[in-house]
Amino acid sequence: MEGNDPVGERLMTPLDPRQLWVLRVRAAVAGLLPLLLAAAVDRGALREAAALPVGTLPAAVAALVLLAVLVLPRRRYRAWGYREGEDELHVRHGLLVRVRTVVPFGRVQHIDVAQGPVERRFGLATLILHTAGTRGAAVPLPGLPHAEAEAMRERIRAKIRQELA
Repeated sequence: MEGNDPVGERLMTPLDPRQLWVLRVRAAVAGLLPLLLAAAVDRGALREAAALPVGTLPAAVAALVLLAVLVLPRRRYRAWGYREGEDELHVRHGLLVRVRTVVPFGRVQHIDVAQGPVERRFGLATLILHTAGTRGAAVPLPGLPHAEAEAMRERIRAKIRQELA
């Protein structure tokens, strides 16, 4: 590895491409409330106090929601990556604040595989490693095919059992 590549950045595995759709659906759902509020303000009593033409506020909010649904999820998706090593898991994520976490398997206390309704619809899951300590005690790895998350959990469990033996 090169000195500029401390955790094998080029060797990181990207999330499943379906995770991009999960992120887009979540952004769309989150954008509904501001869009509805903008429409209500545009049609309501505050409309008379505004100096904007009818429909300007909802159109501006709709443009922001569209940006949040089409552009931001792709950037967030590309920021995620992981690498399963012999005795540790490397996870990277973040756009503004870039986080690189190394989870030694010897510190793992238990492992969860979680699926929300949107993840379930796309056949994906989040692997969550719970470690000893308080800061960063739960390390999530979203965007894994459900079967792969289960298999990864079993591989890590086997490595932990092997260390304990």
